[in-house]
Amino acid sequence: MIPEQDFLEGQFLVAMPHMGDVRFENTIIYVCAHNAEGAMGFVVNKSLPDPKTSDFLKKLGIVTEADFHRIPKRFLHSVLNTGGPVEPGRGFVLHSADFVSSSTIKVSGEVSLTATLEILHELATGHGPKQFFLALGYSGWSAGQLEDEIAANGWLTCKHDASIIFDTDNASKYHRIMQSMGIDPRLISGETGHA
Repeated sequence: MIPEQDFLEGQFLVAMPHMGDVRFENTIIYVCAHNAEGAMGFVVNKSLPDPKTSDFLKKLGIVTEADFHRIPKRFLHSVLNTGGPVEPGRGFVLHSADFVSSSTIKVSGEVSLTATLEILHELATGHGPKQFFLALGYSGWSAGQLEDEIAANGWLTCKHDASIIFDTDNASKYHRIMQSMGIDPRLISGETGHA
C-alpha cells in the first residue's frame, strides 16, 4: 500500500527523455487524482490542431454561428488540448478555483476540474473561471502502474505553481518546467543507474 503522503495529486509528472511511449514524449501531466486504486491526470502542453474550440462548441450544440459575436474572444479563440489517450472524445476543463458547480472537483487551492457542459455554457456567456484549460481525453493509470513507470525512470515528479497549466505557450512548457527543476533534458539518460 502506498503511504498517503506519497500520492501525487496536485503535482506534475514530467516525461523523461527517451521514456519509450511516443504518446507522452516531452509531456507534462497535471495529476488530479492519485490513490491506491490508480491515478488520473491531464497532459497540459499538447495542443490539438483540430477541432477548433468554435467547432467543438457548435458540435456540442452550445453555440451557433450567430452566437459567435457574443462569445468572449478569450474563450472562442482558446486552444483545445489533448489531455491524454483515454476517452479522447470527452471534454474536461481544468480551471482556477473561482468557479464552482455541483460537479466541480477541487484538486488543489489553485486548480479545480469540471467535466460538464455547464462550465462551457458559463465560459461562452462571459462567466465561469478567470483561468481555464480545455482538454479532450485524459491520462489514466491502474493501481501501481504509475509507481512502476516512475520507478522505471519514465517520469520525474515536481511541484510547480498552476500558472504553467493556464499559460497558452504550450511549445515552451516542457523546457520551462525542466529548467525550473534545474535540469537540461539533453543531459539526461534514459537508463536507470544502479550502484
